[in-house]
Amino acid sequence: MSRALTGMIAGMALAFAGYFGGFGAFLLVGALGAVGYALGAWLEGGGRPEDLRGMFERSRR
Repeated sequence: MSRALTGMIAGMALAFAGYFGGFGAFLLVGALGAVGYALGAWLEGGGRPEDLRGMFERSRR
């Protein structure tokens, strides 16, 4: 799927959420879309569960 088509689908989802659900739904759909995009990009790049756990651990000095 091309990036243009993906962007169009995301824009349509945001438009529907904003029209039918209001601004709060618009923000929720946008935030969840960004999380899904980041997770997909991480998995596509060969991400490992150990890397994800390391991101959320507090650094020990």
